[in-house]
Amino acid sequence: MALPRLALVPGEPAGVGPELCVRAAQRAWNAGLVAYGDAASLVNAARRLGLPLQLLPPDPAGARPGQLPLVEIPHPAACAPGAPDPRNAVTVVEALTRAADACQAGDCDGLVTGPVHKATINLGGIAYTGTTELLAQHAGREVVMMLANDIVRVALATTHLPLREVADAITPALLERVLRIVHAAMRTDFGIAEPRIAVLGLNPHAGECGHLGREELEVIEPVLARLRAEGFDLPGPLPADTAFLPSKLRGFDAVLAMYHDQGLPVLKYSGFEHAVNLTLGLPYPRVAVDHGTAFDLAGTGRADPSSLFAAIDTCTRLAGRRREA
Repeated sequence: MALPRLALVPGEPAGVGPELCVRAAQRAWNAGLVAYGDAASLVNAARRLGLPLQLLPPDPAGARPGQLPLVEIPHPAACAPGAPDPRNAVTVVEALTRAADACQAGDCDGLVTGPVHKATINLGGIAYTGTTELLAQHAGREVVMMLANDIVRVALATTHLPLREVADAITPALLERVLRIVHAAMRTDFGIAEPRIAVLGLNPHAGECGHLGREELEVIEPVLARLRAEGFDLPGPLPADTAFLPSKLRGFDAVLAMYHDQGLPVLKYSGFEHAVNLTLGLPYPRVAVDHGTAFDLAGTGRADPSSLFAAIDTCTRLAGRRREA
């Protein structure tokens, strides 16, 4: 069987994304990589790193280390490392949507994305809340953000919301939708027939029987009971301050956190360099690096490619499982 074919999007050209993609092109993978982006930014990154890079037509068959097939999407403005230009916003987004189109058409089996800079895209005149949201809208799918490393997988019920808005956002409908997406992804993408998904409470001590908040009693527990009746294995709602103890994590396949900073600090502390960001619910696997554009490191050659390498490996495994299924 042919190797999975992955679309690779460098992201913001003034950040570390092009350099990381050049480093990825130096290795042999269990997948064929096809980059979607600007040739000049990749060539310049290779020159700064002192690494070989030959850009090829967009067919990964036969590509060797030091070569990278490319679907070229030229940026209108050249930019120096660390100095993003809003004029490139349209083509940064276009690279993502064209790579997503290739995945939806079956030309690619998965999507790996480098970091973009939301503020620069918005300054370029495009209302942009994040790549996860962009890909969800593009595919017409409800999705869930999950971050994962070798120790824990953390899915998020809500993502980039001010803390004062989180409680109102966690409705029974949202919670049920998120849990169904996570449950289906654990079975389809991770090959876990009966996933055990730990669900965190919203309040300290999971509400302390209603004394520290009633969301657990009135929203979370009724949803869990309904899904358990269908066969879901859902411990919780659990106090977030003890759910991540190693002895407990060993019994969970994933953890659902109620908000961004409830679960992600633990994940990043446990292994930030090898963490990846997955979008569950898309019609193709999408895995991203778990870091930003790192403008302060761009052009220095010191950016760590570990997260991108982990994203490629993870996307390769997920794409392979979907092809087998």
